[in-house]
This record gives sequence, C-alpha cells and structure tokens, in this order.
Amino acid sequence: MVVSDHRSEGANLSGRRVVLTGASRGLGEALAHAFSRAGAQVALVARSAPDLERVSAALPGDALALAGDVTDADFNHRVAGEVVAAWGGLDVWIANAGVAPTVGGPLETTPEQWRQVLDVNLTGAFLGARAAAAHLGPGGRLIFTGSVLGERPRAGLAAYSASKAGMVATAKALALDLAAAGVTVNVVAPGWFDTPLTEGWMRNPALSERITGHTALRRWGDPAELTGAYLFLASEASSFVTGSVLTVDGGYLLV
Repeated sequence: MVVSDHRSEGANLSGRRVVLTGASRGLGEALAHAFSRAGAQVALVARSAPDLERVSAALPGDALALAGDVTDADFNHRVAGEVVAAWGGLDVWIANAGVAPTVGGPLETTPEQWRQVLDVNLTGAFLGARAAAAHLGPGGRLIFTGSVLGERPRAGLAAYSASKAGMVATAKALALDLAAAGVTVNVVAPGWFDTPLTEGWMRNPALSERITGHTALRRWGDPAELTGAYLFLASEASSFVTGSVLTVDGGYLLV
C-alpha cells in the first residue's frame, strides 16, 4: 500500500484560515496559540473586545479580533465575510463558545437560564456552522466543542448536558448535509480540564475529588493536552473523519 505524502503533514496548518469562537480565555485562548503556532491565520471571536485584543497581540501569526454575540445570526455572517475579505477564503470554523453549566434541578433552573445555555452552546454553534457553510469548500472543517457531560450527565446539569448532547446530533446531521461539498464535521468532547468554566469545581476539594475519582488518570486535564485533537481534526490527517466525536477525557467515561 502506498500512502500519499501529504498525510504525513499532520498538524501543519500553514495557510489555513480559521475562525475560533470563545477565543478570549481558557480553552479558546490555548487553541488560538496552538493554531497560530501551527501556521494558521486565526480570527478570534468572543464578546469582550479588550480580551480578544490581548490574545491577538500575543499570537505569533496573522490574527483578527472580532467581538460580538454568537447567538446573533447576522454577526456570524459578518465574521465569515470579514475573514473572506481579509484572507481570501475560510477553511476551518471552530464553534467553541459556551457558557458554564447552571447547577440546579428542574425547580431551581429558571426558563431564562435554560434558554441562555441552549442559545449560546447549541444555537450559537449552529448559527456559526450555517455562516461557515456558505464559504467552506472541499477540505473545509467544522469542529464543535462538546463535552463528556453530553454523554454522561450529572445531576443539576440538565441544560448544559442537553446542549452538548444536541450538539453531537447536530454535528452528525451536518456531516451528512455537507459531505457532498467535501466538508467534514466533528466534535471534540473534553472531560474535566482546568479552565475558567470549571474553576468552581476544581477549587472545591470535595467536588474535585469526586471528578478525579471518576477519571481513569486520576487528575484534571491541562488545556494544552486538548489542543492536539483540534489540530488533528483541522488538518489533512483527518480528511476521512466526519460525523465523529473525539473524546479527550483522561478516561472519565470509563470509570
């Protein structure tokens, strides 16, 4: 069997034009640095313009900072349009923006809290994919940030778990919709990582011990250990991977 040389390029993303939502902190900030170091041009998207400018200034490669609301369909289309205008096209859209889980049972979770989590985590991801689909061509990539909580829900996290489980179904449907265009659609499902979204759990000794006790590697993940999954799915190395969920959880779903 002869394997094409380009498969060995792995995470060489030179010239790839990437939109990254939720880019102002935590996992998003780590991804921005990883993609920029891999040679990509990165458009950073989040609500806070000052935070985006801070991240953008620290990157080694070309970057755009585009502040706005991912739940606004028009904003998503503006992001895609500005990237195409600036760099001549769009290759990868990473729907990473999300809000922290709202902890509470059905009586404690208000309708407003439920809608906010679903709007940002699920609807925002779909609207980004919708905007990207108008510009992505053969070799294009859509990557969603899911969660192990979409597969193994915890008490009090119904809204968050529903948003992430719905994201998997959405990604699989979009993988079918966009296959003819040569665009792949996949989900990265992180376990428990040390990020601002999980700070409350990590800093609580009882909660942290409960989480690590259900993780085969018996520790929290570092965001740097998660970026490789995204680089793989954005690269030529993943050209035959679509409709998949890549779980990076230290074995959380095994225990």
